[in-house]
Amino acid sequence: MSLSAQSAPSHTFTSQSNASTSHSVGMSPELEQTLSLLSSHRSVLGYMLLSRGHPVSIIRHSGVVFEGEKGKKYAGVIGKIVETVQSGLDEISGNENDSDDVKFMRIRTKRHEIMISPDGRYLLAVLHDPST
Repeated sequence: MSLSAQSAPSHTFTSQSNASTSHSVGMSPELEQTLSLLSSHRSVLGYMLLSRGHPVSIIRHSGVVFEGEKGKKYAGVIGKIVETVQSGLDEISGNENDSDDVKFMRIRTKRHEIMISPDGRYLLAVLHDPST
């Protein structure tokens, strides 16, 4: 499922770096439903919908783990992770016509698992507790 196929153009979104319950203008009903389902799952600690740019900005988030300065740190790190992995793939291919794109990443630590789904314009990151 591609985020850009479900999302409105980026100029219709407002930055939501502090409010987890506010609604973005122009968000499709399908994306609203998907984000609502994600946040209602008991193992999900939160999600972030980020713009893909420099710097990465938070479009919308859910969960206390992504609030305030900690949320901004997560957003920056998630952007760097995707950029670094994509750069590595580009370097391995060595040919721009044969490059590969990152579609999904899953990173597991001792305490959490973060799943990142990059798109041409957006990044969706979900943090969950794999023990629940």
